[in-house]
Amino acid sequence: MELRGLLLDYAGVLDDPGGAAADAPPLLEVACRARRSGVSTAVVSNASGLPDPRVADLFDAVVLSGAVAVAKPSREIYLLTARRLGLEPQQCVFVDDLHRNVAGAVANGMVGVHHQDVDSTVAELSALFDFEMPA
Repeated sequence: MELRGLLLDYAGVLDDPGGAAADAPPLLEVACRARRSGVSTAVVSNASGLPDPRVADLFDAVVLSGAVAVAKPSREIYLLTARRLGLEPQQCVFVDDLHRNVAGAVANGMVGVHHQDVDSTVAELSALFDFEMPA
């Protein structure tokens, strides 16, 4: 099944500066690039809100546990996010810096990427989605 969705945690992933002095964190740039190429994107966070509400405009869906009353790694949050994107879980890649959250997504049919550093996450996403992504 073709991968058509990219779900990313906010704190620890999207806000990871990766040591670069860029205008925006590198993985936020990757998410925007993926979306422009036709991949549906979502933020999935256990926070009650985003530190910068403008980030929500860059994604197709934002699922915050404080708003939906389910938190990672509960099955429901992954399935809800896939539904909001109009995708099956098997079509989604989930990126988080906490292994237990990645394991929860994988247990529910998603491809999991355990974010440990920007370069390796970008390389893995580039391979999974088969297109060039900026570092």
